[in-house]
Amino acid sequence: MRILFLHPNFPAQYRHVATVFGKDPKNKVVFGTRTQNDSSIAGVQKVYFQVLREARAETHHYVRTQESAVLHGQAVYRMCIDLKAAGFTPDIICGHSGWGPTLYVKDVYPDTPLLCYFEWYYHGRGSDADFDPTDPLSADDYPRIRTKNTPILMDLAASDWGLSPTHWQKSQFPAIFHSKISVLHDGVDTDYFQPLPNAKLVIPDLDLSHVDEIVTYVARGMEPYRGFPQFIEAIGHLQKMRPNCHAVIVGENRVCYGKAAPQGTTYKDLMLEKVPLDMSRVHFTGPLPYSHYLKVIQASSVHVYLTRPFVLSWSMIETMSTGCLVIGSDTPPVREVISDGENGLLVDFFNPKQIAHRICEVLDSKDRMMQLRIKARETALERYSQADLLPQHIKLIQDIANRSFPTLNTPEQRSPSTTAKPAKKSKGFASLR
Repeated sequence: MRILFLHPNFPAQYRHVATVFGKDPKNKVVFGTRTQNDSSIAGVQKVYFQVLREARAETHHYVRTQESAVLHGQAVYRMCIDLKAAGFTPDIICGHSGWGPTLYVKDVYPDTPLLCYFEWYYHGRGSDADFDPTDPLSADDYPRIRTKNTPILMDLAASDWGLSPTHWQKSQFPAIFHSKISVLHDGVDTDYFQPLPNAKLVIPDLDLSHVDEIVTYVARGMEPYRGFPQFIEAIGHLQKMRPNCHAVIVGENRVCYGKAAPQGTTYKDLMLEKVPLDMSRVHFTGPLPYSHYLKVIQASSVHVYLTRPFVLSWSMIETMSTGCLVIGSDTPPVREVISDGENGLLVDFFNPKQIAHRICEVLDSKDRMMQLRIKARETALERYSQADLLPQHIKLIQDIANRSFPTLNTPEQRSPSTTAKPAKKSKGFASLR
């Protein structure tokens, strides 16, 4: 089979499926990307597209993101013309919607099925944008947010099929398109992210092997979208109640989603100025390689995951897979995975005192919380195991390439990633009991 993957970053969400297809010498796998680095996948040919310029600052702010998407789409369009001239016509094109690379591929390959990864559809009301009452939208924000969907709508119309990683994320897309979007999570490596009973946290530049109470927080950036300000306030309360408790914060001091901090500062700076903390018990690690990140969550006594009603982070399920107790925000993407008191605990996103008290509840009731930790691991195994979901991704790609489209008529067919399965046993799992 001949496959064309498209994403500005390599390999992004397609790492595992591209690896599988690349292993078969019968396949011809091409990955179109903007990122030029030394990363590679055996059997996968990287082809670069070049965006000639960025969106201009003077472009109307409603359509600046659309201009960026068009520039990406134009660059991929030219790349595809060259690929076709060189004799490459794919049996299927797989691309991430929203960035723009998939916009014009049908104008080069009109007969090739297009499978889009639909991650998010923007709304001015009822999801992430208007979630924080202290940060209201302006009248100008609503049409700007609606217009951000223009390239996504083009992909929804042009694609032959789509997939979205969670029901919550699929629900954000217009209902008229739901009949051609499968819910299929990327999956986590539950063999890698497994429990390590009595783990001690020792990584370069951080030795907490002497600490019994470790609270962890993981996010790409330190920003309001992922509840960073509320977490810091919660740690402020917690330090007064738990003199031996340490907090470990993994991520970069930047904004990945939402508004930037005022010019010249960061949300980390703002919160550390606002909340007096004993910094000897607060540890900012920066971004970590997977091996060190794994050690952090394996040694965690309790993990806090906060998010607006937005895209669900892989890190929450990875943490659950290690058998760690997750305290999550009571928001739709988290509720899809965590049931309060069954496989984790839920808190009010905007209530740092409640977050601190629930952390204390976990630390004071380790035996009682063990069942929740076991259920968290079972949830990851039964619903989000990459070993189960990767074959479903491969089959979906093969089916769409063969123009055999799923029929979304039953709950099971709508939700391959959440279909009930018998409980699995895992190395390291029984020792949690």
